[in-house]
Amino acid sequence: MAVHAEGEGGAGSAAERRDLAVRAAVEQGLVGGGDGAEPLACLLDVAGIRASAAALTGAFAAALAPGTPVLHAFAVKAAPLVPVLRLLADAGLGCEVASPGELALARAAGVPAARTVLDSPAKTPAELREALALGIAVNADNPQELERLDALVAATAAPTAAPIGLRINPQTGAGAIDALSTATATSKFGIGLRDPGARAWLVRAYLDRPWLTRLHIHSGSQGVPLALIAEGVRDLHALAEEINAAAGRRQVDTLDIGGGLPVNFASDEETPTHAQYVAALREAVPALFDGSYGLVTEFGRSLLAKHGLVLARVEYTKTSGSRPIALTHAGVQVATRTAYAPAAWPVRILPYDAKGAPKTGDPVAQDIAGPACFAGDLLATARELPRLAPGDLIGVPDTGAYFFTAHYGYNSLPRPAVHGFTLTASGEVRFSLVRPAQDVSAIVAEAGGAFRDALL
Repeated sequence: MAVHAEGEGGAGSAAERRDLAVRAAVEQGLVGGGDGAEPLACLLDVAGIRASAAALTGAFAAALAPGTPVLHAFAVKAAPLVPVLRLLADAGLGCEVASPGELALARAAGVPAARTVLDSPAKTPAELREALALGIAVNADNPQELERLDALVAATAAPTAAPIGLRINPQTGAGAIDALSTATATSKFGIGLRDPGARAWLVRAYLDRPWLTRLHIHSGSQGVPLALIAEGVRDLHALAEEINAAAGRRQVDTLDIGGGLPVNFASDEETPTHAQYVAALREAVPALFDGSYGLVTEFGRSLLAKHGLVLARVEYTKTSGSRPIALTHAGVQVATRTAYAPAAWPVRILPYDAKGAPKTGDPVAQDIAGPACFAGDLLATARELPRLAPGDLIGVPDTGAYFFTAHYGYNSLPRPAVHGFTLTASGEVRFSLVRPAQDVSAIVAEAGGAFRDALL
């Protein structure tokens, strides 16, 4: 049975689309009750993803001088799924990769080398050699990596087509989540701009290497306010101006300003927006938009998070110490950061009945627990919700980035299926398989099943 939205063209809001998709997922057997039914599935809102991509590209296009080169490179680590990368490429985005695996995913999605950026603090010589051969942009992390590039560039018969730059750390300070703050005084990323002698060393490094044409920064992340992100970008622009003045020419022609726009996990409201980010940059460093420099961005979470939903069956309910507990199939394997750092990564819980309709009723404080064998495998503690029963479903929204897309194999729990969904003009919900559910044979294979006698 197809589920339809009321009115021509289907549901208007993301929340409406989400509720329709939940009901359709149950009715079409993607998740739900009964023997053989999947107890866990994950959904991606295709229209929402396209809207976020359009909001990003539109915000910069409206602010930049006409003709300014700009590449919006999606941070693959946020959602390492080939169909997602392909969808974003169709929306005009490239890829930012930080490992051979992520590069392979970008290439599998058909993203051209010229629209790919390689970042990582621990690139091997082989990774650097491949990037230069393919013409992929490289942001070197440290002086030792730059020395490797010196040798590779010198050994190349013809000038490499790969744009090369250095990553700096503006050392502007931490946000609310220390583990994610990349611009602290002692961050492992980049060259500390405020360290003694660093600025002079950076200028000299560029003057000695005419092939260094980019500067890179990534000062944003979850918990970092817009003003602090913009401060780092301002410092990057000032350094580029200093290098070019010393060189007497426009040697640095492109600024890679990274990404890290925070996401609101408290409600369905999308805030801050990419337009608000651009406005903060225009206030802090207006010359960034005058066309003097090409721009690269590396957004991930802000493009995908709001458009993902974990949907899990309540298997059992119980009471312990007078606290009701709902035991579900969604836990640390799909919400790793929430299980280990719940204060920093709280999630919302949306209750649905066994048919996929939003569940109502008097709120009761209850724990929402996952299937893993450790006490901290909880999505929520004492959360006020209509009392859940076996067969009900819980939805965990805002999980399209860094949640179910980056599986954690605790207890050898399988990777859940991921389905993209769209609404037709008549309002019918249609699903497309993005990633199949992992079966137990794949788990055995990954665990060395073919080598069981290797240690005898």
